[in-house]
Amino acid sequence: MKTSDTSKFLALILRHKPEVIGITLDKHGWANVSELINGINKQQKFDMDMLEDIVANDNKQRYSFNDDKTLIRANQGHSIHVDVELEESVPPDILYHGTGEKYVSSILQNGLLPKSRLYVHLSTDYNTALNVGSRHGKAVVFKIDTAEMISDGHKFYFSVNKVWLTEIVPAEYLELIAIQ
Repeated sequence: MKTSDTSKFLALILRHKPEVIGITLDKHGWANVSELINGINKQQKFDMDMLEDIVANDNKQRYSFNDDKTLIRANQGHSIHVDVELEESVPPDILYHGTGEKYVSSILQNGLLPKSRLYVHLSTDYNTALNVGSRHGKAVVFKIDTAEMISDGHKFYFSVNKVWLTEIVPAEYLELIAIQ
């Protein structure tokens, strides 16, 4: 299996389905590294060097080890309920969200919803949002008035891999700024 496929498999395990390799995550999303390696090894060759390489070279910095590398977790993007110990933070006044054109009418009506994830993912720059949107077909970028959301009581969190998270973005805070 290629490293990119193994990285995707790791994301599946640490964000969505740890049971596929017979492990569990603790309440903060941490998995025991030895159990993780042994579980993956039942399906493909995998070792600590490979895991460290994925963590170090993941372009989105999806994963974190604890200090002694006995535990690992996904930084965000979970569909299972875990508390990755995010601290509430104040974002820039404007953030962006990229998605596919096919979702525009639903988003304009219902706002941005986390769907199967715990949070809506937002970025600080337009190009990142455009890249994310392009993974869903014809890219669409929404601009979010986060300053207004905060004044109305919404909370934001900043993950260790520099993704802004919030539980929902109601439609009144959204502006459709690009379809490409």
